[in-house]
Amino acid sequence: MIAKSNKCVSLLGFSALCLPGLGWAGDELSGSDTSWMLTSTALVLFMTIPGLSLFYAGLVRSKNVLSVLMQCFALTSIMSILWFVLGYSLAFSDGGALNDWTGGLSNMLFAGITKESLSGSIPESLFAMFQMTFAIITPALIVGGFAERMKFSSMLVFSIIWSLVVYSPVTHWVWGGGWLQQMGLLDFAGGTVVHITAAVAALVAALVMGNRKGFGSTPMPPHNLTMTVAGAGMLWVGWFGFNGGSALAANGDAAMAILVTHISAAAGCLAWMLCEWIKHGKPSVLGIVTGMVAGLGTITPASGFVGPAGALVIGLTAGVVCFYATLTIKQVLKIDDSLDVFPVHGVGGITGTLLAGVFASTQLGVFSGFGFADVNETMGDQLYVQFIGVFATFAYTAVATFIILKVIDKVMGLRVTLDEETEGLDLVLHDERGYDL
Repeated sequence: MIAKSNKCVSLLGFSALCLPGLGWAGDELSGSDTSWMLTSTALVLFMTIPGLSLFYAGLVRSKNVLSVLMQCFALTSIMSILWFVLGYSLAFSDGGALNDWTGGLSNMLFAGITKESLSGSIPESLFAMFQMTFAIITPALIVGGFAERMKFSSMLVFSIIWSLVVYSPVTHWVWGGGWLQQMGLLDFAGGTVVHITAAVAALVAALVMGNRKGFGSTPMPPHNLTMTVAGAGMLWVGWFGFNGGSALAANGDAAMAILVTHISAAAGCLAWMLCEWIKHGKPSVLGIVTGMVAGLGTITPASGFVGPAGALVIGLTAGVVCFYATLTIKQVLKIDDSLDVFPVHGVGGITGTLLAGVFASTQLGVFSGFGFADVNETMGDQLYVQFIGVFATFAYTAVATFIILKVIDKVMGLRVTLDEETEGLDLVLHDERGYDL
C-alpha cells in the first residue's frame, strides 16, 4: 500500500508539472506561456528556413537559386552564434550610462542565463532564443536587395557588422529599455526593428552596388513561382508566431495579434490583386503573394494594438500603397532592389508603424473594433512619437549601412565581376548547379 501510495503521489506530481500554467506555490513560471513561446520560436525560425529561403529562391533566375538558399542558411547559422556571443547582450542587457542607446556586455555568451532564470513568466533562455529568430530573419530579408550580384564573403562580413552596429542597438532602443521605448513608441513585433532596418539596408545596398547587368532592358522573371508560393505559404503560417509570440504569453493579446495578422494578410492579397487586375488586365500569382507579404509586414508593428476593423484597413492600405511603391522604385526611380524589399517591407513597416499610432489612440482606439486605446496619448502626440521612431530608425540605418558597405567595398569588394554575374553565382561562388537535368 505504501509503495502504491508513493506511485500515486509521484504520478500526481508529474501530472501537475505537465499541466499548462500550473506550478507550485511561489513559482512564477507559466507552463502555458512557455508552451506557446516554444511554439512561436519554432514558427519564426520556420519563416527563415525554409519559408523566406524558398520565397526568395524562386524569385531569382535559375543560375542564382542556390546562392540565395546558401545565404539564408549561412545567415541562420552565423547570426545564431553572433546573437549568443554578443548580440543579445547589446540588445537587452543594461547599458549603464549608455542605456538609452545600447545594452552592455553583462549577458555576453548568455552569461547569467540558467535553467531557473525567468523573463516574465517564461524561461529567459526561451526569451533569448525567440529574439534570436528575429535577429536571424532581419539580415536574411536584406538579401533580397542585392540578390544575384554580391560576393558571398562580403555578404557574410556585412551581415555580421550590420547586426552588431544596426540591429542590436535599434532593438535596444525599441524593446530593450532604450530611448524610443521610454518615449512610448508602439512597435509590437518589429515594424521599426525588423522591417524598416532591413528594408532601408536593402535599398542602400542596391544603390551602392548598382543595378544588375541588363536591368531595365533584359527580362528577369522569377525562375520558379511554384517555389515562391510554397515559401509564401510558410511565411503566412510562420507569421502567427512572429506577431502572436510577441505577446510573450498565451493570452488574449496573442490571440488578437494572430487574428489581426491573418485579416491584414488576406486584405493585402486582395488589394494587390485588384490593383494589378485593374492596371494590367490580369491578376498574377506573384502579385497575390507579394500582397500577402505587404499585409503581414504592415500589420506587424500594430498587431498588438489594433482590432479586426483596424487590421482590415491596414491590410487594404498595405496592398495598394506597397503595389505603387514597387512600381515607383523599379520603373520610375530605376533602382534595382532585386526582390522588392524596400517597397514591400520598408513602405509597409513605415505605414504600419504610423497607423498603429492612429488606431491605438484614445480618440479612435475603441471605435468599432479599430483598436484598444492601450495608450494614454492623444492621436497627435502618439503619431509624433511614431514619426520620431520611423525617422530615427530610417536615418540611422541608412547612414550606418552606407558606411559599412563603403568600407567593405574598399577592403574586399562587394560585387562579383560582370562576367561572373552573367555566368551565375551558383557556379561562380559555390561550384554547383541548382538544376542539373
